[in-house]
Amino acid sequence: MILKRSTWMSNVGQLERKTQNRVVKFFTEQLDYDYLGDWEYREGNSNIETDLLTKWLKKRDVSEALIKRTLRKLDAAAALGEGKKLYDANKEVYRLLRYGVKEKDGTGEQNQTVWLIDWENPKNNDFAIAEEVTVKGELKKRPDIVIYVNGIALGVIELKRSSVSVSEGIRQNLDNQKKDFIRNFFTTMQLVMAGNDTQGIRYGTIETSEKYYLKWKEPDGSGSLPSTDVSTESLLDTHVAQLCDKGRFLQLVHDYIVFDAGVKKTCRHNQFFGIQAAQKHVKSKQDGIIWHTQGSGKSLTMVWLAKWIRENVTDSRVLIVTDRTELDEQIEKVFSGVDEDIYRTKSGHDLVATLNQPNPWLFCSLVHKFGRNGEAPSDEDDEEATKDYLEALTKNLPSDFAAKGNLFVFVDECHRTQSGKLHEAMKAILPEAMFVGFTGTPLMKKDKKKSLEVFGPYIHTYKFDEAVSDGVVLDLRYEARDIDQHLTSTKGVDVWFDTNTQGLSNLARMQLKQKWGTMQKVLSSKSRLERIVMDIWLDMKRKPALMSGRGNAMLVCSSVHQACVVYDLFSKTDLANKCAIVTSYQPAASTIKGEETGEGKTEKLFKYSTYRKMLADYFEQTEDEAAKRVEEFEKTVKKRFIDEPGQMRLLIVVDKLLTGFDAPSATYLYIDKKMADHNLFQAICRVNRLDGEDKDYGYIVDYKDLFRSLDKAIKDFTAEAFDGYDEEDVAGLLKDRLKESKADLDNALEAVRALCEPVKAPRDTKDFIHYFCGESGVEPEGENERNEKEALRLTLYQTVAKLIRAYTNVANEMEQAGYTLPESEKIKKEVSYYEKVRDEVKLASGDLLEMKRFEPAMRHLLDMYIRADDSELLMDFEELGLIDLVVNNNGKGLESLPESLREDEDAMAEAIENNVRKTIVDENPVNPKYFDSMATLLDEIIKQRREQAINYQEYLEQIKALAKKVVNLTGNKGHNYPDTVDTLAKQAIYDNFGNDEVLTTKIDTAVRYTKKAEWLGDRFKEREIANAIREETASYAVDIVEVMDLVKAQKEYH
Repeated sequence: MILKRSTWMSNVGQLERKTQNRVVKFFTEQLDYDYLGDWEYREGNSNIETDLLTKWLKKRDVSEALIKRTLRKLDAAAALGEGKKLYDANKEVYRLLRYGVKEKDGTGEQNQTVWLIDWENPKNNDFAIAEEVTVKGELKKRPDIVIYVNGIALGVIELKRSSVSVSEGIRQNLDNQKKDFIRNFFTTMQLVMAGNDTQGIRYGTIETSEKYYLKWKEPDGSGSLPSTDVSTESLLDTHVAQLCDKGRFLQLVHDYIVFDAGVKKTCRHNQFFGIQAAQKHVKSKQDGIIWHTQGSGKSLTMVWLAKWIRENVTDSRVLIVTDRTELDEQIEKVFSGVDEDIYRTKSGHDLVATLNQPNPWLFCSLVHKFGRNGEAPSDEDDEEATKDYLEALTKNLPSDFAAKGNLFVFVDECHRTQSGKLHEAMKAILPEAMFVGFTGTPLMKKDKKKSLEVFGPYIHTYKFDEAVSDGVVLDLRYEARDIDQHLTSTKGVDVWFDTNTQGLSNLARMQLKQKWGTMQKVLSSKSRLERIVMDIWLDMKRKPALMSGRGNAMLVCSSVHQACVVYDLFSKTDLANKCAIVTSYQPAASTIKGEETGEGKTEKLFKYSTYRKMLADYFEQTEDEAAKRVEEFEKTVKKRFIDEPGQMRLLIVVDKLLTGFDAPSATYLYIDKKMADHNLFQAICRVNRLDGEDKDYGYIVDYKDLFRSLDKAIKDFTAEAFDGYDEEDVAGLLKDRLKESKADLDNALEAVRALCEPVKAPRDTKDFIHYFCGESGVEPEGENERNEKEALRLTLYQTVAKLIRAYTNVANEMEQAGYTLPESEKIKKEVSYYEKVRDEVKLASGDLLEMKRFEPAMRHLLDMYIRADDSELLMDFEELGLIDLVVNNNGKGLESLPESLREDEDAMAEAIENNVRKTIVDENPVNPKYFDSMATLLDEIIKQRREQAINYQEYLEQIKALAKKVVNLTGNKGHNYPDTVDTLAKQAIYDNFGNDEVLTTKIDTAVRYTKKAEWLGDRFKEREIANAIREETASYAVDIVEVMDLVKAQKEYH
């Protein structure tokens, strides 16, 4: 079979095939998997290979009757349809794999557990791989390698050759899971992988989005993989050996899969090895600390460790102690998301009572800390809270108190100074318990010795710089801004505005200047806070990450009063209703008793009235009504900030939300408060979470110059505000924004230049089209060349988008970043040039409309920074796409195309042909016969053009006529269909099944009378339609599978 294919396979395909052959050999020879074969042409491939599973169950002496029942249960769990989603089916299957199938051998018999996998002894399972597994879904797909354990498909790998990014393989995996492809094949799937020789493997599970695919890293040491008897040739082999070693593979599936509130997740390497290390501590009952940096999945580490303890330690119970309500709520949410009930104790008394009973096994307790009415708790408050908490515990201890069960106490955020006292006292109450401290921030120098004495050694660490290099969190870019220097006089303010907008196009700057003028009337810039508001307002208008409405910001103020002043100022600008204060403050009437002095508003009164007004405006209620809804306000505002960043642009905070608040959209953190060490560390980590592709970094803007970097030539961001830490613990945490932005721009330019280097001279529009889209009329060498061009174009779009973001990030500060004026001009021209190339390639390839959804924010950036004010009107074709311009309005719309394309007849012709061909290929399943004939006509027109048998004008007329037929099937009057063949679906059946009017009617009637709502992609409902067609067409020699393929492609049947 393979030979047959390789005759037409291009060199490219052979390279990919070579990688695959080597990986198959690696599985069988090094990892001892069985080889099931090349299943490209094998019929009936499935994710549950019944024969293989039956054979394995028989080997384990399971009776025939029990095997039948077990298979029926597994099949039912794995079936999609009737509104069952992939996530739900996969979760059902996982439960059967993990906990066994409970079934009776016969009526009246006892329930037995039939294990589909022998978890205890990995070697007792049948591990095998099959390659090129053709699966029939709505459209056929063929995963490269599928891993079967006892006949059940648990893993899939898409392989690419080294010059194609692993991202391509990831996207292929994601496509395969769509309803249009082979979603049902993934109902049993646990690990979904993509790899090539240079990048190795990236892994996730079902429906993992591309940015969350993970990279494995194995620490050195005994027991690490690959074992010494396995020899590897590339990073790909190494990763395969580490993830697919039989024992490791089953361990990942058994212990490190979680269904978390609608999202299936698996572990990162730091979580896996952190828990492995913790298991050793549990076995020897040795306390210790797990330090995994903010954002690297600490909560899930707790979940997995708690579950492992529950299953492996007799009578075990787990108590989780936190000291912030947000953390307490977050932990409850995580555990309930994974179907584990966690009991939240209500008081010290309740905790003692819970400890004194054998159940529940999982519970948490909160050390309440109260600041004074919404202000941050001070150290004294902390001290007080801990004292009260411990008093409540000890005071309530009954004389016969003895904690029941084998107790494990997880102390969250154990770096806090108070945790030492807390720990000692709890150790006295629970002398037998094992304590595990968790922290996302480094331990302070002054606490380190104490913490390590109290909790014991580090069990496992995963520091910030490791997480950044693994792509788990984003790098942070820091700048100190001296707000007092520029904004003290009206003239100063104008100069400052001009300086900060010098990279904008004239039109954009003029429009912004008008808005700026309006705002100036409202804010006189007398006070420092007004200057901060102006500064942030301008950032919202010019910083790419904020302009797009996809990223938003947080401002940290030093007090609730200051937060209210700032909010009041913002509500006079166009950010009104798009910002909110979130603090612990409650606007209760008791807080303003005796404050009316007749001398204007005191601070307390101002706080009270601003807060009430904010609530009333938000809920559109009276102040008295709205004032009762502070908690609800906080919840809805936080949700909006995360889900609709364009509608909630700025949160103004004091202390709340600076820990345990995860908002991927948060991109800028503005600090106007003296902060240091833990508080600062946790605050800046609010903006390092991954978000979409256009969030490259988190930005920290510091108005307090916490690192004293403004008056020091050396920017050492580990000194001053991070003085309390050992230097190696905070290495690489903050980087200078301007310095790094320059490096980004230089690298992005270099990447685009390198990508376009192979384009042939003279490098005009046509040459770029040939290189990125192929030459029209020249047959591609097999489907691989087409795929390769697609991958190349995608790289071009992403690389140029990255260049545009890098340029706009620093466009207003080119001189400060270290560029001379001529260099700046040259770079601007170059960025503009590559943006044009990108547009032309998009247009010529037909990718334009598909790509639009990937970059909603890009148009805004281009208008503000790149495209000249007199730039051609690109609106038409960006909204419509080239083929519509050709067809509509007699082709008049073509005049709106870029001049470089319009004036090069060959380039224009190739662009139109590519678009027509793409539409023919995309629409082919709807009516293969019809679109095949359109493809033949297109080839004929291209041939005539290339041989110059027709002039350009004649060519345009012919291609317009053809494009009309391709786009508009209803206008297809050339065909003489019988009167009854009066819909597009009937015409497709008539064209493709022998022009038989009676047969067409039979098939159409069978479909219309049998189809149920949402039948497409539902195995059972599709089978009903197929059976009805089979019955109606029994006397005809038609292939039911072909008929069904055509039926599925008809929109009117959906």
